[in-house]
Amino acid sequence: MDWQNIDTVLLDMDGTLLDLHFDTYFWLEHVPMRYAQLHQADAAETRAWLLKRLREERGTLNWYCLDYWSSELKINIAELKQEVREKIAFRPHVKDFLAHLRARQMRTLIVTNAHRDGLNLKLQETGLDKLVDDIIVSHDFRLPKEDPQFWHEMQKVEPFNPATTLLVDDSLPVLESARQYGIGYLLSIYQPDSQQPKREIDDFAAIHHFDEIIRG
Repeated sequence: MDWQNIDTVLLDMDGTLLDLHFDTYFWLEHVPMRYAQLHQADAAETRAWLLKRLREERGTLNWYCLDYWSSELKINIAELKQEVREKIAFRPHVKDFLAHLRARQMRTLIVTNAHRDGLNLKLQETGLDKLVDDIIVSHDFRLPKEDPQFWHEMQKVEPFNPATTLLVDDSLPVLESARQYGIGYLLSIYQPDSQQPKREIDDFAAIHHFDEIIRG
């Protein structure tokens, strides 16, 4: 990384700092199972329906909104997350990387689409909020990071120079919206979910783990 010309680092949370396996397991395994138990439904049919609905909402704020899915499923999603909280985990070398940024006195922010209830649970489990300068939540702007307008709204509350900013995010649509806004340094993650195969990424630079850019 061109650290001499970077003064602000924006970091996604799920799939970037934290292992996306928690979320994958929660939505594709735990929710269908618990829904079936609570509503006397078939777990496989519920899983297929939920996967279809998730695809329909992908890229919108609803996709990330626990209140929305609680209403859709007639089930308390925030409470269900508590049941599998032990699966929340850091990705490798994250703490070392955040310490590296702090030692360089860089402005470091988590910028997440996560709903506040899910975010708070993960902060309780990880203490991530103590390792960065601040946390920006897209729900506060009623726009997902996939929408280029999000960055304009964020700029109003957290002024930053796009040309000297690094964004690390596992979502390629988010990186594309940030590129449209003019963020100068963009980096993706090859394997957001530790239990899933490595992805092929052509449009952006990408890393396996953060130790690769600490060395750089």
